[in-house]
Amino acid sequence: MAVVGAGVFGAWIAYHLQRAGKSVVLVDAYGAANSRASSGDESRIIRMGYGADEIYTRWAIRSLVLWQEFFRDIEEPLFHRTGVLWMAREQDPYSLDTLRTLEKLGVRFEKLSRAELEKRYPQIDFGSVTWGIFEPGSGALIARRAVQRVVDATIRIGTDYRVEAVEPPVGSGLNFLTTRGGTRIGAASFVFACGSWLPKLFPDLLQERIHPTRQEVFFFGVNPGDRRFAPPQMPIWIDFGEQVYGLPDLESRGFKVGPDRHGAAFDPDTGERIVSVEGLATARKFLAQRFPALADAPLVETRVCQYENTSSGDFLIDRHPAFDNVWLAGGGSGHGFKHGPALGEYVASRILDGGAVEPRFALATKGKVRKREVF
Repeated sequence: MAVVGAGVFGAWIAYHLQRAGKSVVLVDAYGAANSRASSGDESRIIRMGYGADEIYTRWAIRSLVLWQEFFRDIEEPLFHRTGVLWMAREQDPYSLDTLRTLEKLGVRFEKLSRAELEKRYPQIDFGSVTWGIFEPGSGALIARRAVQRVVDATIRIGTDYRVEAVEPPVGSGLNFLTTRGGTRIGAASFVFACGSWLPKLFPDLLQERIHPTRQEVFFFGVNPGDRRFAPPQMPIWIDFGEQVYGLPDLESRGFKVGPDRHGAAFDPDTGERIVSVEGLATARKFLAQRFPALADAPLVETRVCQYENTSSGDFLIDRHPAFDNVWLAGGGSGHGFKHGPALGEYVASRILDGGAVEPRFALATKGKVRKREVF
């Protein structure tokens, strides 16, 4: 079997297939968790809250178990249990749905009043926020290293890993991939889990169904010895009302601020990864508003990565309509990283055991008009 793409989806798909006894080739044009990949940043959030979208809460629960088991096996602590704080407004339907889903599925959480928020987190100016949800068991994954360790593990158990770019498949049947260097990679089944490169490899099918967007991320330096913005004093926080999320100062890399609004269309191969003046100004304005003590904090690192958005935000997991032995797995849509282990398990099971594809993931549900519904 051949898996194209060694990001978080492809790495876990290859890992599960190899552990099931299959012979796997894993191919990536730039290498696992490279700086162009959506999986290539320092950190990613893993949280259970998804409003009423129970399927993603269930997958996040399963994924956290698998991530933690994997990190214990490799004896490397790449999960930080910081907790995740949701900032909510009065009668916010998404937050109220999140409460109901967490309670139904047995996820530990605390519902915090405005007074409780201010007492627990005096370093935050909550503004129009009136209440919150705290998930104590959730936290941060050290993203780039985590993906690289999964790939390392697949290699140790027998996967053939190659850093090569593949050409778009042509014809009505697929027996082998051709790389740009002229190498042929034969397999009985193929999985394309290559994120923002899916519409490049399958332009006729996916060009209008998966949309890579430019996303800027900022890391601000905290004052010397100031631990108010590092765990355990500071959790991960999500302010959907402002469409901004952030992570505390992890591994002394800085206080991370990530605007969650979809950016401009972006080419993952050729796009310049330098943050914009406008983006930095917006991040600084929010920082001064919500975290006043960091109003003048220096910018210490930046990232330009990308989301690969489907029309709704649901993942794409389905067979290619023209190739019976080709699977497509992508559309992480900005929230996919955390789900890598469960998604890999799911795709491997569909390939090995059959079974119907979850309708929300089917290609037929991926429209050309974007209407983001999953966050």
